[in-house]
Amino acid sequence: MSTDIGDPHVLREYAMLADGHRGALIGPRGEISWMCAPRWDSDAVFSELIGGNGAFAITPRGRFVWGGHYEDGSLIWRSRWVTTDGITECREALAYPGDPRRAILLRRLVAVQGDACATLTFAPAYGFGRYGMEQLARDEHGRWHAHCGPLRLTVHGVADATVTDGEAGIPALRCDLKVAEGDHHDVVVELSDQSGTAPLAHPDALWAATESAWEATLPRFDASISPRDARHSYAVLRGMTTPGGGMVAAATMSLPERAQESRNYDYRYVWIRDQCYAGEAVALDGPHPVLDEAVEFVANRLLADGPDLKPAYRVGGSAVPDECSLELPGYPGGTDVLGNHAHGQFQLDAFGEALLLFAAAARHDHLDADGHRAAAAAAAAIANRWREPDAGVWELESRHWTHSRLTCVAGLRAIATHVPPRDAAEYETLADTILAASADCVHVSGRWQRAPDDPRIDAALLVPALRGAVPPEDPRSTATLRAVVAELEDDAFVYRFRHDTRPLGQAEGAFLLCGFWTAMACQQQGDMVGATRYFERNRAACGPPALFGEEFDVEQRQLRGNLPQAFVHALLIESSLRVAQPPHRASASRNRKETT
Repeated sequence: MSTDIGDPHVLREYAMLADGHRGALIGPRGEISWMCAPRWDSDAVFSELIGGNGAFAITPRGRFVWGGHYEDGSLIWRSRWVTTDGITECREALAYPGDPRRAILLRRLVAVQGDACATLTFAPAYGFGRYGMEQLARDEHGRWHAHCGPLRLTVHGVADATVTDGEAGIPALRCDLKVAEGDHHDVVVELSDQSGTAPLAHPDALWAATESAWEATLPRFDASISPRDARHSYAVLRGMTTPGGGMVAAATMSLPERAQESRNYDYRYVWIRDQCYAGEAVALDGPHPVLDEAVEFVANRLLADGPDLKPAYRVGGSAVPDECSLELPGYPGGTDVLGNHAHGQFQLDAFGEALLLFAAAARHDHLDADGHRAAAAAAAAIANRWREPDAGVWELESRHWTHSRLTCVAGLRAIATHVPPRDAAEYETLADTILAASADCVHVSGRWQRAPDDPRIDAALLVPALRGAVPPEDPRSTATLRAVVAELEDDAFVYRFRHDTRPLGQAEGAFLLCGFWTAMACQQQGDMVGATRYFERNRAACGPPALFGEEFDVEQRQLRGNLPQAFVHALLIESSLRVAQPPHRASASRNRKETT
């Protein structure tokens, strides 16, 4: 590596900074080893995480041990290092709310106990490591300016830095920082794709504005069984949601779900399903901005594309690129992949989830005229396409997946209480038709099965009862929960389905999404001990920054896949709210609201 930062870490040790328009991963040595700019799906300017050049580190000198935490209700991260001589912290943030054209990285080195001595290395390389800094120069105020691919950079606070060349010929700024006990030193970096940006405010003002903005946007979640975790997950969702745009599925790409299995994906895009999960989750607590933003994005896509709705889009609503390789080494155990093949799939359940989202907004009187038109478009798409095979929730080969059909049943029933009587009758009739046609999806044991031609159990089959397609007391609902627990659970972690005859953990990691579904299904059935067990087990499947991956390796206690996975944070919020309620209260309350 040109910046000599060192090898990547296990994923549980990375924290994320985000401002709505882009995100950065920071490791335990104070290295920002992943960041795309100016947007989530732009080329990376720091890409050492997957083997490219480019990183930005502030690292204590000498021996140290690492720790850190987020300031409550924000994505302001504090790296904390206990050294042989004292305690050093570095307060980290992307200035919030973000500017779509300019990213502002705030880093404040703090001497908590004893003097703080650290080394700074700043070596951006746009294009996943291809383009280093050019025209690097220091002005009369001690600020460094440079071009890096299409980006213009300004670095404040390192006037005494020297310019060096790394192993790959990537220019770097390096300097030693020393801060007296009780004092601090600010380093601020601007990255912009335009010229003539306004001068920056003083670091104190930037920090104060960021603190205030986070404080103003976070709900308390007092009704949750775990308010602090719910607030943190909401901060993650807010940080990953572009104002007026969509919520990216994850901040990263190419992080493997299973070593050497060629299961590496680019998740820097907006999945319609994930967006719906987030909106539905926060709606249980109130009409928070994540709900409104989800409705806006999904409605716009439905109004534009109707029955041809894509599973995923760029944050601005344009098409996701096809997959290709950047020819980088990749994160250990994986390969690099840019783009995502899912954009070409048909996923029927997305229409049902859209209707569930719109119904959640309507319960708070937050569904406007465009939202109602989008709901009609989604219902029409279901009417026209529900008989077609689709790729399903797990984006596999096209089949008549049971989960997809029943999610549409749930969505039609939910939105029927918020439309004129004539439309309501039409939607209820269609829901009844689809449910009746799904009789061939019932296993001989009485539970739901994955598809008419696939008798296996699938954790996603818990969703129909959770979302109201069938009652929780329906024998198919109770039998499905029993089968999921009996066949897909390991130490209170839950897998999606059995791939083959291998033990569950050899085929893939447990899916945290499925663990939270199981917690809610237990609560719905009145098993509060089971509900609490699954919730607590799965919410602990993270590292010190409390970020979740898509999968969890039960044996090795490691995160797998891209980070952080937004829909896992959404389901943590939803399950924390549902498990806090007595059995059946959530569904009873929802039914009362829908019938008034």
